[in-house]
Formats: sequence, C-alpha cells, structure tokens
Amino acid sequence: MARRRKCAAGNDDATLTRAREVLRIEMEGLRRVREQLGAPFVALVDRCVKTVRGGGKIVLTGVGKSAHIARKIAATLSSTGSPAVFMHPVEAMHGDLGVLAGHDLLVALSYSGETDELLAVLPAAKRFRVPVAAITGRPDSRLAEWSDLTVPVTVPREACPFNLAPTTSTTAMLALGDALALVLLDRHGFDRDDYARLHPAGAIGRSISLRVGDVMRTGERVARVAAGATVREALLAMTQARSGCVCVVDRRGRLDGIFTDGDFRRHITADIGSIEARVGDLMTCHPITVRASALAIELLKLLEERRIDDVVVVDERGRLAGVVDIQDLPKFKLM
Repeated sequence: MARRRKCAAGNDDATLTRAREVLRIEMEGLRRVREQLGAPFVALVDRCVKTVRGGGKIVLTGVGKSAHIARKIAATLSSTGSPAVFMHPVEAMHGDLGVLAGHDLLVALSYSGETDELLAVLPAAKRFRVPVAAITGRPDSRLAEWSDLTVPVTVPREACPFNLAPTTSTTAMLALGDALALVLLDRHGFDRDDYARLHPAGAIGRSISLRVGDVMRTGERVARVAAGATVREALLAMTQARSGCVCVVDRRGRLDGIFTDGDFRRHITADIGSIEARVGDLMTCHPITVRASALAIELLKLLEERRIDDVVVVDERGRLAGVVDIQDLPKFKLM
C-alpha cells in the first residue's frame, strides 16, 4: 500500500491547502445535509414541540464523538426554550435511565447507527414507552429500525484522509442540532426576554436584561449648560461632573445639543479664541439620543456603529434624563 507523503515542516502553502481542503469537504457535507432536509425533520420538530408542550423534555444520547455533539445540542436546546438533557447510554444501563420519563422524547445520535452501547439502551427506553428519534447517516441501520422516526444526515465522506475519524459527519449533526433548536425557538415564540431569563449571568445576559436607565449617569454627574454659556464655562461643567461631554439644554430642560471634549480639541486647535465662544454656536445639534427604557444591547450596537463615546438619554418630551459614558460600561461588565 502506498504511503502518504507528509507535508514538509514549515511549508505554509501545504498547510493552508490541506486546511482549506478539510473545510471544503465539511462544507460539501453541510450542503448535502441541507438538501436532505424534508418530512423527517419536520416530523422531529413536531414531536419535540408536542413533547415540550406536554411537560416533557428532549433527552439526547450518543457514544464517542456523537456523545459530545449530543451534549452540545442538549445545551443549545435548553438555552433556547426547549428543555433538554444528555443521557450517556452506558451510564443509563446502570441507573441513569431514571432520567427518562413518560412524556419525554429520546433522540439518539449515531452516524453508523450500529453502535452496540447505544442500541443496548433502546429496548429499555421502549419499556418506558418513550418515543425514539434517530439522527443517523444510515437510514437502513439497526438504530433506524428501533426508532419511531429517522432523520438522515448522510455526508459524502469524512474530512479524515482515511475516511474514518468523525469529522464531516459530526459537523453535520451539530449543524442539524442548531437548525432544530432555532426552528423550535420560533415555534415556541421564544423572545429576547425569555433568553435573558435563562442567561442571567455573563455579558450576554446583562446586555439583554439591563436597560439604559440602569447604566446612565444622572444628577450632578451630568454636565449641562445653556446655549449662551461660553466654551470655558462648558469645560468647567464637564470637569466638575468628570464627564467627557456637556449637554446644552433650554430653560425647560429640553436638549438643544451636545459639546464634547473632542469638539473642544478640534475648535481650540483651529482658533485659540474659541475658548470664549458661545457653546451654542459650536455644539452638535440634534445629537444621537436614546430612551432610558432601551435595552443595553441596543446601546452597545449604537456605540459600535456610530463610534461615539457618549450618548444622551432623553424622555418622551425631549428633556434631558441622563448620559451614558462609554467609560462607565466596563464596571457593569458590558464591555
């Protein structure tokens, strides 16, 4: 048998060529799985919806690499509104079968569909009268025969040069799991508030659950002057509030504009005498504003897209309510 040539050490071109070939093979596998999607996948979605609405959960199982994929799919399902757990088939035969309940759905992952350790748990599951769904690359396998429905994930080949190591097949199963989770998300009407309730910790949870009113500066921490104030007076107000901007307001507290330390540097560089100019003549009129009720994630998108450091918060009448300073966001663990 001919021996495969090894890539020479330090041969960057060969390294990149091989890596791109692996990705090409895996993308081709995903395209094939997308083409296979049809009635069996819809049936799986319907069965999952019925299970969850009936008070049950989705129990995923698999062995080896399929077990890792099953764990990930279970985690994604749970975090997007479909209660799910992973059950190892070997441990199930030694007591963990108690995870299964009558209203549950068992989803078994095995590309070959012939894994003995996985097949051994199916008769026991059947005694619980739990329906079984198979995700496999072999629709004619023993796993498929044991299952109530089978979703095929057949790929042309593994990315492994020996066509043995699970690579393309596990990528396909993982992607199919994502598709299942997000279709179910839509079917359940799962929204951002639901997502926030399931992710109370971490940057994701905070950005979804926190609102602008929770992170904005108020009171003496907001620098404000009238349009007739000089730039010097505006700078003094900014210094006292330890702020990078000053809000220009009218007598009713409605926002007329904003003047930032960046504006000051630009004007003072061009004309040293601008220190005594009216801030109303140099301010930015109609600045970007947000409401206190807006979600923090919307604020983060605004700061990123517009590349600004300060956002003025106004109420429904356009009156100044506060200021969000980008320097404050790290302490809320939003950046």
